[in-house]
This record gives sequence, C-alpha cells and structure tokens, in this order.
Amino acid sequence: MDYLKIQGIDEANPASALKGEVAISGAKNAALPLLCATLLAKNEVIIDNIPNVADVKTLAKLLEHLGCNMEWQDSHCLKIDAHHIIHTKAIYDIVRKMRASILVLGPLLARMRMCEVSLPGGCAIGARPVDLHILAMQKMGAEINLSGGYIIANAKKGLKGTKIVFDKITVTGCENVLMAAALAKGKTQIINAAREPEVVQLCEVLASAGVEIDGIGSDVLEVRGVDGEALELEPFSVIPDRIEAGTYLCAGAITNSHISIAKANQAHLQAVLDKLKEIGFGIECEGDKISILPAKQMSSFEVTTAEFPAFPTDMQAQFMALATQCSGTSSIEERLFENRFMHISELKRLGANIRLKGNTALVKGRTNLVGADVMATDLRASSALVLAGLVAKGETRVHRIYHLDRGYESLESKLNALNADITRASE
Repeated sequence: MDYLKIQGIDEANPASALKGEVAISGAKNAALPLLCATLLAKNEVIIDNIPNVADVKTLAKLLEHLGCNMEWQDSHCLKIDAHHIIHTKAIYDIVRKMRASILVLGPLLARMRMCEVSLPGGCAIGARPVDLHILAMQKMGAEINLSGGYIIANAKKGLKGTKIVFDKITVTGCENVLMAAALAKGKTQIINAAREPEVVQLCEVLASAGVEIDGIGSDVLEVRGVDGEALELEPFSVIPDRIEAGTYLCAGAITNSHISIAKANQAHLQAVLDKLKEIGFGIECEGDKISILPAKQMSSFEVTTAEFPAFPTDMQAQFMALATQCSGTSSIEERLFENRFMHISELKRLGANIRLKGNTALVKGRTNLVGADVMATDLRASSALVLAGLVAKGETRVHRIYHLDRGYESLESKLNALNADITRASE
C-alpha cells in the first residue's frame, strides 16, 4: 500500500519555500455525472480535460460493463460510444468503491426503462442516503424495490415530467433527476436544486443536445424532455476542479508562500478567495491564473460550510490545517456531514491544538507542528494531512493515500513542482 513521505519546509531557509505555478486538472465532481450522461447518447461523445484519478477509472469500468465502448484519445480525452447498452445492472463489486456510481440510475432508467443499481459505497464522512434519488424517480413514474442490496427500478411506459421538491439540497440527487428528465415526457420542475458549477455544466451539456432547461444556475430548474429514445451530445471539456484549485491555494497559504495556479475559474472559488483575503493573504487574478501572495500576519477566521456559492464542505479540512498556522483561535463549523471531522485526531498527532464542540472545531494557533505517521480517513482529509506535513518539522508520513488518489491527479508531482519535498513509497 502506498504512502507519502513529506519533508517539512525549513522556515530558516527561504530557499525551501514554495514557489512557482501549477495547472489545475478537470473537476472530478463534474466529470463523473458527465460520464454518466453519455448513457443518454446515441452518438460517440468526446470529452476532454478528464482528470486522471481513481474515481474516474472506476466509473469508466462500470460504463464498460454496461456496454459502453471506451476509447482513450490520450490520458485526459475520452471517446465514449453508448449506443449499444448490453447490461442494465450496476454491480456491487464496482459500485461499492465509489458513491457517485448512483448517478447511473437516472440515465439508465430514462433510456432503458429499467435498471438495477447496487447501493453505493464511498467515503465514510456521514450519512448520505439515496432516498432522495429513489423518491424522485418514483415521482417520475418508476416502480422501485430494494432487494439484496440493489435498487431495482422499472419504468415500462417511460418516465414522465413532474414537480420534484427536494427537502434538502442534494448535488447527485439533482444530477440524477436532470439526466432522467432529459428523456422524460413533458416538463420536470426541480425545486431546491443544487447550484454547484458541476450541476451547471451538466445542464449546459444537456442543453447543447436540445434539452430545454430554464433557470440554469438557480435553485429552480425546469426541464423539458427531448422526444426520442436518446440524445445527440456535442463534444465538451470538463470544467476546472475548484477543490483542487483551493487545495493548492491552501498549500501556498499554510507555507505563507507566493504561488500561482493556472487553468482555474475564479468565479467558482469566490468563497475560498474571500476567506484567504480575510486571513491576510493577497490574491491576484488574471484570466484563468490566480496567485496567492504572502500575508504579513495570518489572522484567525470563522468558517461555516454550506452549499454553493457558500464555503464548500470539501475545503473544510484544508482550512483546518491552515488554521493551525494562524494567530488566535479559528472556528470551523460543519453543517453538511456529521462525520467530517475524522481528520482532527490525525492533525492532533502532528501537534495541532483542536477542540471539538458539537459540529464546530475550535483550532488554536499558531502551532509548531512536528512530523509523525498519520492516516487518511477520507479524500479531503488526505489533502489536509499533506498540507500540515508541509509545515511540520521533520518527516510526515501519510498512509492510506488511496483516498487521495480518488480525487487528486498527481498531487505529489504538482506539489514538488512548487518546490515541496514529497515522495511516494510502498509499505
């Protein structure tokens, strides 16, 4: 099993500071629903800027099992032909590795009118039930039963448009309904829809295929299904990964260095950029390039996670690592996932001073961290431990980095390009 060895930056040696520029990859959380959307297509679909990460490879394996012909043009460009689907069962052996596999439910049900999807796995960061997905499909006319760990869905007469009101905002639930509605009869209205950039891109890709969608980017979406058995999808490129971008900005922040990220979208990062400015960092934006400038003093801060456009839950762990290097006590409140503080115990192993009060973590800084062996518990916790390792004295070893590989493309190579000292090794 692989792990990362991180040599902490020596404050007394300015030459060891981070510097330079790194390019941001395509967004994992955009690529996954877009790959599933190709199940709606009757033509060959070319997708560019796909991130080379484990979750994408897992989903590609699932699509191949269903009958899609996958032809990689290069490491980031994929041609998918889903005109001849031979299976409608998303098997447990693949789905258990990644929660986003539930995203095949909507498109398979819409196009094939039947499917079996294993109840999904993924990061253990709290309850993320699929009941909202199931209720939405039932409202669109599907008959659904749960048996043997599978969602067994049938819509013999096809899905029909209806009004879907989500009790809580669900990104994947909204994406599943969007894909199902693309081939449903009539109009589907989605109330309390997710507004994340990844949802917006899915809407735009479906719209380019002739699906009429009103309210893109808002919390109310109206979708008019296309009359036909499948869509004709245009070629497209996956949007930049805003979480990867935020993580590298935090690498510059925690080391108080001047670095730049390229191929980023400022509009998708506004909450993160605003918080970095509040802490004391300078931020410069020019086109798709964002630079972070050292702070004279790194001040404590308060963060409350919420749905886009508010501060993202996927950046909570990285900012907790950053808080250890800020003066005073920072407050980080997690409102979306109840188990997303599992990285606290690992940060404490490095010397962090963190007190948990309900769903709020109080981080006292500035703390001199010391390298140790730590264990990743989920995808974003992995990156937080890497960030902490950058400023910990001596060597930090981050274990179970298969979590990291699910969502970050070549993280150690990119950080080394910024003058970090990180090595991948095997246990």
